[in-house]
Amino acid sequence: MSRIGKKPVVIPASVTLTVADGNVVTVKGPKGTLTYTFHPDMILNVEGNVLTVSRPDDEAQHRALHGLTRTLINNMVEGVEKGYSKELEVNGVGYRAEKKGTQLVMRLGFSHEVIMDEIPGITVEVPAPNRIIVSGIDKQVVGQYAAEVRGKRPPEPYKGKGIKYTTEVIRRKVGKTGGKK
Repeated sequence: MSRIGKKPVVIPASVTLTVADGNVVTVKGPKGTLTYTFHPDMILNVEGNVLTVSRPDDEAQHRALHGLTRTLINNMVEGVEKGYSKELEVNGVGYRAEKKGTQLVMRLGFSHEVIMDEIPGITVEVPAPNRIIVSGIDKQVVGQYAAEVRGKRPPEPYKGKGIKYTTEVIRRKVGKTGGKK
Protein backbone atom coordinates (compact mmCIF):
# COMPACT_ATOMS: atom_id res chain seq x y z
CA MET A 1 0.00 0.00 0.00
CA SER A 2 1.02 3.55 -0.64
CA ARG A 3 1.95 5.25 2.64
CA ILE A 4 0.46 8.52 1.44
CA GLY A 5 -2.51 6.93 -0.34
CA LYS A 6 -3.76 5.02 2.69
CA LYS A 7 -3.84 8.12 4.93
CA PRO A 8 -7.40 9.42 5.34
CA VAL A 9 -8.28 12.98 4.30
CA VAL A 10 -10.01 14.74 7.20
CA ILE A 11 -12.66 17.18 5.99
CA PRO A 12 -13.01 20.24 8.29
CA ALA A 13 -16.45 21.44 9.40
CA SER A 14 -16.26 24.55 7.18
CA VAL A 15 -15.69 22.44 4.03
CA THR A 16 -18.17 20.28 2.11
CA LEU A 17 -16.90 17.54 -0.20
CA THR A 18 -19.07 15.66 -2.68
CA VAL A 19 -18.15 12.78 -4.98
CA ALA A 20 -20.35 12.47 -8.09
CA ASP A 21 -20.47 9.74 -10.75
CA GLY A 22 -17.23 9.34 -12.68
CA ASN A 23 -15.13 10.36 -9.63
CA VAL A 24 -15.94 14.05 -10.00
CA VAL A 25 -14.94 15.63 -6.68
CA THR A 26 -16.34 19.04 -5.73
CA VAL A 27 -14.94 20.80 -2.67
CA LYS A 28 -16.64 23.94 -1.31
CA GLY A 29 -15.21 26.07 1.45
CA PRO A 30 -14.99 29.62 2.77
CA LYS A 31 -12.41 30.63 0.11
CA GLY A 32 -14.23 29.17 -2.92
CA THR A 33 -15.05 26.01 -4.87
CA LEU A 34 -12.79 23.55 -6.69
CA THR A 35 -13.87 20.68 -8.97
CA TYR A 36 -11.67 17.94 -10.39
CA THR A 37 -12.29 14.64 -12.21
CA PHE A 38 -10.10 11.80 -10.95
CA HIS A 39 -9.25 8.51 -12.65
CA PRO A 40 -12.36 6.29 -12.77
CA ASP A 41 -10.50 3.25 -11.33
CA MET A 42 -9.76 4.96 -8.00
CA ILE A 43 -12.26 4.14 -5.24
CA LEU A 44 -13.29 7.19 -3.17
CA ASN A 45 -15.25 6.55 0.06
CA VAL A 46 -16.68 9.39 2.16
CA GLU A 47 -17.72 8.38 5.68
CA GLY A 48 -18.72 11.29 7.89
CA ASN A 49 -15.93 13.85 7.76
CA VAL A 50 -13.26 11.44 6.45
CA LEU A 51 -12.44 10.53 2.84
CA THR A 52 -10.39 7.45 2.04
CA VAL A 53 -8.85 6.54 -1.31
CA SER A 54 -8.28 2.92 -2.29
CA ARG A 55 -7.23 1.12 -5.46
CA PRO A 56 -8.75 -1.95 -7.13
CA ASP A 57 -5.49 -3.92 -7.50
CA ASP A 58 -1.69 -3.62 -7.38
CA GLU A 59 -1.22 -2.75 -11.04
CA ALA A 60 1.62 -0.23 -11.57
CA GLN A 61 -0.67 2.55 -12.81
CA HIS A 62 -3.08 2.11 -9.89
CA ARG A 63 -0.20 2.21 -7.39
CA ALA A 64 1.01 5.46 -8.99
CA LEU A 65 -2.46 7.04 -8.95
CA HIS A 66 -3.26 6.01 -5.37
CA GLY A 67 -1.04 8.52 -3.53
CA LEU A 68 -1.51 11.16 -6.22
CA THR A 69 -5.30 11.09 -5.93
CA ARG A 70 -5.18 11.38 -2.12
CA THR A 71 -2.70 14.27 -2.26
CA LEU A 72 -4.70 16.20 -4.87
CA ILE A 73 -7.90 15.86 -2.82
CA ASN A 74 -6.07 16.96 0.34
CA ASN A 75 -4.66 19.99 -1.54
CA MET A 76 -8.18 20.89 -2.71
CA VAL A 77 -9.54 20.70 0.86
CA GLU A 78 -6.65 22.75 2.25
CA GLY A 79 -6.95 25.29 -0.59
CA VAL A 80 -10.64 26.09 -0.10
CA GLU A 81 -10.16 26.27 3.67
CA LYS A 82 -6.89 28.23 4.05
CA GLY A 83 -5.63 29.02 0.53
CA TYR A 84 -2.07 28.95 -0.79
CA SER A 85 0.46 31.70 -1.33
CA LYS A 86 3.97 32.10 -2.71
CA GLU A 87 6.21 35.04 -1.86
CA LEU A 88 8.82 36.34 -4.27
CA GLU A 89 11.66 38.83 -3.75
CA VAL A 90 12.95 41.19 -6.44
CA ASN A 91 16.69 41.86 -5.97
CA GLY A 92 18.78 44.27 -8.01
CA VAL A 93 19.52 47.96 -8.42
CA GLY A 94 16.54 49.57 -10.15
CA TYR A 95 14.55 46.30 -10.13
CA ARG A 96 11.01 46.83 -8.84
CA ALA A 97 7.45 45.61 -9.18
CA GLU A 98 4.10 47.34 -8.90
CA LYS A 99 0.45 46.53 -9.42
CA LYS A 100 -1.54 48.55 -11.97
CA GLY A 101 -5.18 47.43 -12.00
CA THR A 102 -5.08 43.71 -12.71
CA GLN A 103 -1.57 43.79 -14.16
CA LEU A 104 1.78 43.13 -12.52
CA VAL A 105 4.30 45.60 -13.95
CA MET A 106 7.98 44.83 -13.33
CA ARG A 107 11.15 46.73 -14.16
CA LEU A 108 13.89 44.11 -14.35
CA GLY A 109 16.83 45.79 -16.04
CA PHE A 110 15.49 45.40 -19.57
CA SER A 111 14.85 48.31 -21.93
CA HIS A 112 11.13 47.73 -21.42
CA GLU A 113 8.70 46.96 -18.60
CA VAL A 114 7.64 43.34 -18.16
CA ILE A 115 3.84 43.16 -17.82
CA MET A 116 1.93 40.08 -16.65
CA ASP A 117 -1.86 39.88 -16.44
CA GLU A 118 -3.48 38.44 -13.33
CA ILE A 119 -5.17 35.16 -14.23
CA PRO A 120 -8.56 34.02 -12.85
CA GLY A 121 -8.31 32.17 -9.55
CA ILE A 122 -5.30 34.04 -8.17
CA THR A 123 -4.58 37.42 -6.65
CA VAL A 124 -1.27 39.25 -6.86
CA GLU A 125 -0.22 41.70 -4.16
CA VAL A 126 2.80 44.00 -4.15
CA PRO A 127 3.18 45.26 -0.54
CA ALA A 128 6.65 46.70 -1.29
CA PRO A 129 8.50 47.41 -4.57
CA ASN A 130 10.73 44.39 -3.98
CA ARG A 131 8.06 41.87 -2.79
CA ILE A 132 5.39 40.02 -4.76
CA ILE A 133 2.79 37.76 -3.12
CA VAL A 134 0.80 35.35 -5.32
CA SER A 135 -2.17 33.72 -3.57
CA GLY A 136 -5.20 31.61 -4.46
CA ILE A 137 -7.07 28.39 -3.67
CA ASP A 138 -5.57 26.11 -6.37
CA LYS A 139 -2.04 25.05 -5.39
CA GLN A 140 -1.05 24.18 -8.95
CA VAL A 141 -2.20 27.51 -10.45
CA VAL A 142 -0.49 29.54 -7.69
CA GLY A 143 2.78 27.65 -8.14
CA GLN A 144 2.67 27.90 -11.93
CA TYR A 145 2.04 31.66 -11.93
CA ALA A 146 4.78 32.25 -9.36
CA ALA A 147 7.18 30.17 -11.48
CA GLU A 148 6.29 32.24 -14.57
CA VAL A 149 6.94 35.48 -12.66
CA ARG A 150 10.31 34.12 -11.45
CA GLY A 151 11.10 32.98 -15.00
CA LYS A 152 11.00 36.57 -16.28
CA ARG A 153 14.37 37.20 -14.55
CA PRO A 154 15.73 34.18 -12.63
CA PRO A 155 18.36 34.98 -9.99
CA GLU A 156 21.94 34.90 -11.24
CA PRO A 157 24.72 33.38 -9.11
CA TYR A 158 27.28 36.23 -9.18
CA LYS A 159 25.40 39.20 -7.71
CA GLY A 160 22.09 37.51 -6.83
CA LYS A 161 20.10 39.87 -9.05
CA GLY A 162 16.69 38.69 -10.25
CA ILE A 163 13.44 37.33 -8.86
CA LYS A 164 13.62 34.54 -6.29
CA TYR A 165 11.30 32.84 -3.81
CA THR A 166 11.78 34.17 -0.27
CA THR A 167 12.68 30.66 0.93
CA GLU A 168 15.11 30.04 -1.94
CA VAL A 169 18.85 30.13 -1.31
CA ILE A 170 21.03 31.27 -4.21
CA ARG A 171 24.41 29.57 -4.36
CA ARG A 172 26.83 32.39 -4.98
CA LYS A 173 29.86 32.06 -7.24
CA VAL A 174 33.14 33.92 -6.95
CA GLY A 175 33.75 36.35 -9.80
CA LYS A 176 36.87 36.70 -11.90
CA THR A 177 40.13 37.27 -10.09
CA GLY A 178 42.74 39.78 -11.25
CA GLY A 179 45.22 38.75 -13.95
CA LYS A 180 48.73 37.61 -13.05
CA LYS A 181 51.50 40.21 -13.45
